[in-house]
Amino acid sequence: METIITLTTDFGLTDAYVAAMKGVLVSVNPRVKLIDICHAIPPRNINQAGFVLSTAYPFFPERTIHLVVVDPGVGTERRAIILRTPMADFIAPDNGVLSYVISSLTRTLPEVVNRQIELGPELEAVAITRPEFWRSPVSPTFHGRDIFAPVAARLSLGCSPADFGETITSVTMLPLSFPCRVSDGSIVGQVLHIDSFGNLITNIHYGDLPEPEAAIIVDIGNHVIKGLNRTYAEGEGLLALIGSSGYLEVALNSGSARNWLDAGIGSEVRARTGR
Repeated sequence: METIITLTTDFGLTDAYVAAMKGVLVSVNPRVKLIDICHAIPPRNINQAGFVLSTAYPFFPERTIHLVVVDPGVGTERRAIILRTPMADFIAPDNGVLSYVISSLTRTLPEVVNRQIELGPELEAVAITRPEFWRSPVSPTFHGRDIFAPVAARLSLGCSPADFGETITSVTMLPLSFPCRVSDGSIVGQVLHIDSFGNLITNIHYGDLPEPEAAIIVDIGNHVIKGLNRTYAEGEGLLALIGSSGYLEVALNSGSARNWLDAGIGSEVRARTGR
């Protein structure tokens, strides 16, 4: 069976950076199957890359290799790592971009000390330290092409993560934002991501919401939305619904909720039961 490698970057599509990485990948393994998750991550936005990746990777076959290059620290002493999970392998800079993946796999999140998280027995990690697997010379500004891509391609050929470097027991973890329940029973969260349609995707998961759905009221800014819709096309104006990733979204029928509300990443959203 063909091995799949996915790519998530902040490179955009107006330059040759993505193509150069793909050229390295298929030069090492001509049979690999390449799938783009996203190349429109806002520049250097590690948190956004981690969230977008977390909404896509569960839908790929087991042992897919997910290559993530959103790397504002490229060329510095930050580590390059391979994270092996029961489902997939992830290759990325050790800058917290895998935080949402780790959080989704770990029911009880281990203690984070100085941004480092100790990995449980279900997760294995390796620091990529063996230059014989890299392109030479290595550009200090393009590790995606010269380090991450050749390592991902060789991993797809059956190499073990341990072949590429030293086992590590901790990785960098971002301070993730989770919704909280306040004294009146409301769930207070925030906008984590804004998709290309202008839909506001929050960190409130459908499992966090009270029942019944018809009685839920969503507050964002000075706007009140009563009840949850099933689709983006129901009703008129501003609406709330559970999106395909399982999170509460605020949308505008035939428009952009972001523009309508002048909202952004971090905007507060409150879900409560109507009285």
